[in-house]
Order: sequence, then C-alpha cells, then structure tokens
Amino acid sequence: MIAFTRAHTYFKEINTELLGLSVDSNSSHLAWVYDIYCRTGIKVSFPIIADRNALIARRYGMISNEMSTTETVRNVYIIDDKQIVRTILIYPMNVGRFIPEILRTVKALQMADCMGGATAANWMPNQPVIVPSPQTYNELEERVEYINKNRNGINWYLSFKQPSKKCIGDSAGEEKC
Repeated sequence: MIAFTRAHTYFKEINTELLGLSVDSNSSHLAWVYDIYCRTGIKVSFPIIADRNALIARRYGMISNEMSTTETVRNVYIIDDKQIVRTILIYPMNVGRFIPEILRTVKALQMADCMGGATAANWMPNQPVIVPSPQTYNELEERVEYINKNRNGINWYLSFKQPSKKCIGDSAGEEKC
C-alpha cells in the first residue's frame, strides 16, 4: 500500500489509476490505512475493495487453493480502458512487488498501442519500438530499402522506429496515447 501510494503520482502521469482488492473487511482496510498514516504520515491515495467472500479474487485467480483457501497471492492486473486484462504479474506472498517494472509495463503497453508495434526485450521508455512485419512482398521490399537507408533493423522481419512525440508526451500533462 505504501509503495503504490508513493508511486501514485507516476501512475497518474501515465493516465493510470490504482485500485486495491483484498479479501479482508472494510474495517480491516480502515485499520490498515489509519495505521499506515499514524506510523508513516502517508495517506493511501486509492480505493481498496473489500472482497469478503473472495468472489472477485477467485475469478481472477488470486487465491491459490494449494497454499490456502483464504490467503491471496500478490497479483497485479493491468486492465486497459476497454476493460481488457493486458498483463498479470503474480508475486508470491513472500516477494514484494516491483513498482518500476509495473510502471515500465504500463508504458510499454501504451507505447506499443500508440505506435502500432511491439516493444523488445528489456525495452525502456523512449527507446525504439519494433515495427510490425510486412504483410506483402512489396512491403517487404520497401522495408529492406528503408532498413538499408536508415540502418534501423536487422532484416525485413525485425526493424525499429523511434517513438513519435504524440506517444511519448511529457509529465506536464501533454496528451498521451
């Protein structure tokens, strides 16, 4: 809760909202939030849903029946604006979430969508994006010529393009894809 609250501003900058889900009661959530505030001065800045009957948690595979019938694993779901689950990160109970990777994943999804391409392994924001493969022989020839001219690929099936300014945006609120 604390780590996500500290990073909440960064998520908002990339047009992303946070939402917590717990199988504990609303009273438990209030106690956690209050205790966090009393001990750290941090106010949890996003809603936490009380899923007392674990219906949502079970539907999303957040409870491992082999380990427990009530303890959830630490899942992170990245759900787009069309309500499609795009990424599921599953952390065991004894491993904390890695906020920079979650932010990077959201940015990678946004960039790939905006550019109509894909991000490579170890992709970081502002790095080139993989251009979709040609669909026709004419497009293949054009791609080879483009790669030879711009030196931005390995072959017709793997070439790169710099992100457009409309897809990068800025932290001052410029519109992002």
